[in-house]
Amino acid sequence: MSTEPAQSVERPSPARMYDYFLHGTNNYPVDRAAAEAVIGRVGQTLTRDVVWENRRFLGRAVRHLAEDCGIRQFIDVGAGLPSQENTHHVARRAVAQPRVIYVDNDPAVAEHGKRLLTEDERANTGIFTADLRDPGSILDHPDTKSLIDFSQPVGVLFIAVFHFVRDSEDPKGIIRAFRDRMAPGSYMALSHLCVEGGPDEERRMMEDSYRNATAPMVYRTAAQIADLFEGFELVAPGLVPTGRWRQDDPDATSTDRMYAGVARKL
Repeated sequence: MSTEPAQSVERPSPARMYDYFLHGTNNYPVDRAAAEAVIGRVGQTLTRDVVWENRRFLGRAVRHLAEDCGIRQFIDVGAGLPSQENTHHVARRAVAQPRVIYVDNDPAVAEHGKRLLTEDERANTGIFTADLRDPGSILDHPDTKSLIDFSQPVGVLFIAVFHFVRDSEDPKGIIRAFRDRMAPGSYMALSHLCVEGGPDEERRMMEDSYRNATAPMVYRTAAQIADLFEGFELVAPGLVPTGRWRQDDPDATSTDRMYAGVARKL
């Protein structure tokens, strides 16, 4: 997800680059060029492995929240362009008629996502454009108010979004705004690129590759990522490399470039 309020086809968008990494088609030449620059610097296998590990973490996290925690409503912040195994698809296999809000500030997300929803899905799924740095624009949006009951537990998903938020933009304050609305028994799932996950030179190349994008890339330490869970209690196995979180494939490997966790509101 990008955190700039307006997107331009003249500058690469992290959301559209992410789509390209997932072999999607909802991207522009500027996005493809920027994504290929990342692949050229870091390598195609590593780049796409990290993205797919993150995507699969989303699926496992949503499945856990729906099946094991009884969560029936979700807010997917920085959802990115629709791909395989979206939040409402995973949740619908576990619970009847889950309510899901998708938010991204790239207008292409809402435009394309709405076209993909079936008539049955539209009744319980909202997609709109809003800026993560203004939590009220999400929490008080009419679609959120119509679908999400904050007196009941909710699952809030921040998947690969906060490494596009600068410290000066107060990421902990953003999360606090959501936490304050969440009922007891609610959960937050978060994944984030981690400093400890790879060589310093690789990190510098990634940061440089996103320098001209609509949002910069901000790596954080594992301790800094853990600090984003303030006011929440991490569930087992805690904060771990994304590919290892409740991995159900014994043969799966992990690049360790991104860390993830799911936590219950205290």
